[in-house]
Amino acid sequence: MSDSDTGSGTPPTAAPDRVSGDAAVGPEAVSGGAALPAEALRIAAGYAFAGPALDLGALLWDGRCLPDAQIRIPLPMLNRHGLVAGATGTGKTKTLQLIAEQLSAQGVPVFLADVKGDMSGISEPGVPQEKVRARAQELHQAWTPAGCPAEFLALGGLGHGIPVRATVTSFGPVLLSKVLQLNRTQEQSLGLIFHYADRKGLELVDLKDLRAVVAFLGSDEGKQELTGIGGLSTATAGVILRSITAFEAQGMSPFFGEPEFDTGALLRTAPDGRGLVSVLELPEVQDRPQLFSTFLMWMLADLFHDLPEVGDADRPKLVFFFDEAHLLFSGASKAFLESITQTVRLIRSKGVGVFFVTQTPKDVPADVLAQLGNRVQHALRAFTPDDQKALKATVRTFPDSGYDLEEVLTALGIGEAVVTVLSEKGAPTPVAATRLRAPRSLMGPVDAAALDRAARESSLYGRYAQAVDRESAYEKLTAQEAARARAAAEVEPSPGRTPAKGGPKKETSVVEQVVTSGVFKSLARSVGTQIGREITRSLFGTARRRR
Repeated sequence: MSDSDTGSGTPPTAAPDRVSGDAAVGPEAVSGGAALPAEALRIAAGYAFAGPALDLGALLWDGRCLPDAQIRIPLPMLNRHGLVAGATGTGKTKTLQLIAEQLSAQGVPVFLADVKGDMSGISEPGVPQEKVRARAQELHQAWTPAGCPAEFLALGGLGHGIPVRATVTSFGPVLLSKVLQLNRTQEQSLGLIFHYADRKGLELVDLKDLRAVVAFLGSDEGKQELTGIGGLSTATAGVILRSITAFEAQGMSPFFGEPEFDTGALLRTAPDGRGLVSVLELPEVQDRPQLFSTFLMWMLADLFHDLPEVGDADRPKLVFFFDEAHLLFSGASKAFLESITQTVRLIRSKGVGVFFVTQTPKDVPADVLAQLGNRVQHALRAFTPDDQKALKATVRTFPDSGYDLEEVLTALGIGEAVVTVLSEKGAPTPVAATRLRAPRSLMGPVDAAALDRAARESSLYGRYAQAVDRESAYEKLTAQEAARARAAAEVEPSPGRTPAKGGPKKETSVVEQVVTSGVFKSLARSVGTQIGREITRSLFGTARRRR
């Protein structure tokens, strides 16, 4: 939320539970509750939770803020996923910050994607200002400055933070097809290439490994390798190779490689018991939206693979905020959308909550939106026919209420939102127009030097700072090329001998030398009995690894 706010003409309110400071406790008696309108009492009663909860703010009614009617989210329901939406500049980022710092205070780790570079302030105490004090007083919020234990990550080491990399093998063909912008046929062909590499033990660590295997399978001899499981046309192999080359030319290589980031590190807590807030700094790659949005999905899928089932826990293991969510779904294939839907549906039982952050609910496919039980909808604008259409579509995604939501959503001020969440019993709460609390941490970025210092002081820095290029598919193919060249040299005719009929032998290409090598064939067959056959793939075709 911004330091500035305005009132909004909104419907009735009521008075549920009061909380002590910023830590949610059980409800207390509501003074003056009987004087509230009946509809306001009904709304307030829907948020009177007995167990631990996060405080969002106070109910708005007729342009007035009613601090006795606190709007909250039950802590156990945070793994039922959520949506934070609203037009640019309405306060979505500060809402994330407000929720994240309260989760951290209750011992729940948080992951945040910082696309614009303004979330790093969560690590520092906020600055007392008159507008902040006025809002806190209005909401009966005991506001004191406080930062959160935070760790900063950087995709591929570009920017400020601990480098986050993934191997091509673990990224999988579906996610990689998304960033390479392949069509459905090419995506299926890439899946076949991954299957072959897995079966033959050709480790795909970085992009040059993938390029080498695609080149082999696009050759005449390589096609024979795929006879029993399908084929790879020369045209499709060429498209994939060109896509990889163009991808590398855009500077994407640093994101793939080793050491691969262990997403289990996101589940840590600080020594004082607070949840660690992991902030992925993305300003350096915000011009590559398909890359960073797909990498976020890889992190979520990787967590899904490794975490055990926990069922309904009293608190989430992790809450994952997926910013700029519309970029993930834009242009996605059917297989990609199906995999997202399945991941979101199943990861709840592993204790992970996912919040998608975007401008309107229509940015999220219906099958995914149906699984998002907690909603914080900031203001929408209706300046154009498309805006008006999006507004009407948004209203239809909310439960029935006594509000004229079309009017309310266009009248909300900065730092105000329409809220509905899941109660402790799993039922939707009444829709509530809410004035949101002020975050206690710094509402702005910290400087680059502080980010670099925090990264170097992290216990993870020594493990991930330096990239490693070990022997993998490319190196194996290169070694076989050298062996093939030596073998050819040994059979060259001695000086003075007459060359064979037909003139000098045409020089073979590097790929031809490699793929026709008997040593290479032997290697490919033998390593297939080793780690390659241990790779299994799940959602998105991502590899399931042993930690």
